[in-house]
Amino acid sequence: MYEILGYADEWTVAPGQTINFKVNCEYPMAFDADLVRVRCGDVSRGAPGLKESVAIPRIAEQVKGVKQYTEVGSRAVAPAFQESHEARRSWILAIMPTLPQNDADQIILSRGGAGAGYRLGLDRDGCLFWEQSNGADKQRLTLDTAVVARQWYLVRVCLDRVDGSVTLGQTPANPLLASNTHAQGRQVFGAVPDAGYDGLDMVFGAAATGANRPAYEHHYNGRVDSPTLLPYLADDVDLAQLRAEAGARLYATPPLAAWDFAQGIDTDDIFDTARAWSKGRIENLPVRGVPGLRWDSTVMNWQDKPDHFAALHFHDDTLEDAKWETSFSLTLPDDLPSGLYAARLTGPAGEQERITFIVRPKRGAERKKIAFLMSTATYMAYSNSHYRFDEEGMEMKSGHFMVLYPWETYLGEHRELGLSMYDTHSDGYGVYYASRRRPVFSMHLQCRTWSLNSDSRFLDWLDEKGFDYDVISDDMLHEEGLEALKGYNVVMTGAHPEYWTTRMWQAMVAYQQQGGRLMYMGGNGFYWRCAYHPAKPWLMELRRTETGARYSETPAGEGYHSYTGEYGGTWRRIGVAPQTLVGIGTTATGFDASSYYRRRPESLDPRAAFIFEGVDEEIIGDFGSSGGGAAGDEIDRADFRLGTPAHALILARSEKHTRYYNVVPEETTYHHPTINGEEAKYCYADLVYYECLNGGAVFSTGSITWGASLCWDSYQNNVSRITENVVRRFADDAPIEFPAISRE
Repeated sequence: MYEILGYADEWTVAPGQTINFKVNCEYPMAFDADLVRVRCGDVSRGAPGLKESVAIPRIAEQVKGVKQYTEVGSRAVAPAFQESHEARRSWILAIMPTLPQNDADQIILSRGGAGAGYRLGLDRDGCLFWEQSNGADKQRLTLDTAVVARQWYLVRVCLDRVDGSVTLGQTPANPLLASNTHAQGRQVFGAVPDAGYDGLDMVFGAAATGANRPAYEHHYNGRVDSPTLLPYLADDVDLAQLRAEAGARLYATPPLAAWDFAQGIDTDDIFDTARAWSKGRIENLPVRGVPGLRWDSTVMNWQDKPDHFAALHFHDDTLEDAKWETSFSLTLPDDLPSGLYAARLTGPAGEQERITFIVRPKRGAERKKIAFLMSTATYMAYSNSHYRFDEEGMEMKSGHFMVLYPWETYLGEHRELGLSMYDTHSDGYGVYYASRRRPVFSMHLQCRTWSLNSDSRFLDWLDEKGFDYDVISDDMLHEEGLEALKGYNVVMTGAHPEYWTTRMWQAMVAYQQQGGRLMYMGGNGFYWRCAYHPAKPWLMELRRTETGARYSETPAGEGYHSYTGEYGGTWRRIGVAPQTLVGIGTTATGFDASSYYRRRPESLDPRAAFIFEGVDEEIIGDFGSSGGGAAGDEIDRADFRLGTPAHALILARSEKHTRYYNVVPEETTYHHPTINGEEAKYCYADLVYYECLNGGAVFSTGSITWGASLCWDSYQNNVSRITENVVRRFADDAPIEFPAISRE
């Protein structure tokens, strides 16, 4: 399974641009590569199946396949500095372990590798230890009292070269919560770490190995705040200074090093306030913008009082960049048409892998009238999800026994490929960051029902109907804003555009205001606000605050994105509901079976006549390859209180969803029999149409499974006909007239 696996360094590329492919082979082999244009990747029962055509044969031949290496686990690395000239010195810092009992040592701070150096960490039982080595002998002092998970501790390590002793102590920051875990120990080693490591980096959250693979080991799960190195033996008064703000701490002698993680929260830099111009870097995605030792719940935004958020949260399972070696590269022809493409790799025994990417239109080139917007932000959020594999009880949550797909079992066995934003870290905290610089299975064909392969159904349908179109992406929309949409009469979304950045939202609003037409072809869209790293666009961040259908809870004080400082959560909770953008918003989810729509009287309004031309049926979409109907999985409804335009026409509404459909949390205010019994009244999808100013319009389906009905009966069905009618009218240059609003 997956003898060949790979990824591209970019997901969205333009003609003339060079794209690099990184490939892993499970055993030595030579493979060939063709460039194929992908029309459809959905091979589920009743779906169009895999459709592709060779665009450029043999873009690479007999490439030597190698086993690639991936290193996971976060850390912070500080540049070398001198400390060994001091006869006495002390480390003081605050720690909050989140998985203290683990199957190996966890290193909180360290200098040196396999030779001389020292380490402060937790052993397998969660007991704090200090370990030092002169390159030959290794000595360790371990406290006899384990720390408590998710509680803050003040830690002191005193190193005395005069008598060769080391004193190690832990003090609960809140003695009411961990009063029985105060501990201290002293041991005479005969020597303390000396000058051999002064030229080595300081590492927080892991230990350097001194080797290439792995470069770091024994990753720590937990938080570190204000690690400070003093040039004397610290006492309780010094330890108490950690509670003061960085600029107000009083020490007998200025520190040798004082790392303030509150500075540069929106960057990858860490700063040593004891030495001018000295800074280090975070690596492999430790979490920033989280409460530290001094957080007292009076502020929730790290920008208001950064010193309250002066912690880094380290994990042993994070991945920013797999850093695989490039196997081959391709410069795309200048005239390559926009579309979904893949490098199709073929091994000697027929092994295959398709590394997909999007070819956008070239900058400055003439645009087609139709643009299909691929939901790359949503693909990133789902990325390499493990929740169906990991979570107990998932096998019956949809009303039937769960069947794991091969890609899910593969990811369960290959944790080094990183997590999705639907997973939790090994310490139970939700995942805030995701990267596309690794194999991402939501970008794989035939892998997930509502990611790339689901959106490929629309490309198949557009090709079948003979439409000429460009393919653009969320990444492009975020980077270019409104410029990415200029020239298009109509923009069509995929089945599940769930995750949107502020810049994407603003661009689409501006597009509509200028007369653009939007076809929202899915469900549970425009739901979560996400953020992209300002300097590393391959990284995305998500904080799921307060409400919304989510797999993990974002703790208090962590609701603001570290990349942008924006408040995270659902767009509805932020105050800009999807109804203001597309007329409908998420109301319920269910995954056992899909239903159909029944037309409403508004469908007979002359304004909607073009939509139902050639459609006489009252029932719409009682068929499809995903659950048997066009209304299912995740569904949206109109709500005039939340911003559905007053003149919007609710053309059709789904009905008879099963009892396994549940309304999303924000639809109910209180769990009580008299309220919960009314939930079913919100369990439907709305098919909505309305006009915008300046000749624009919006058509929204409100269902993830609408696209799975397009190809039914050889594309000759009422879902297909309605969609075709809308595309043809929306692509037409003739303005769409804004209706006169009755004052009655």
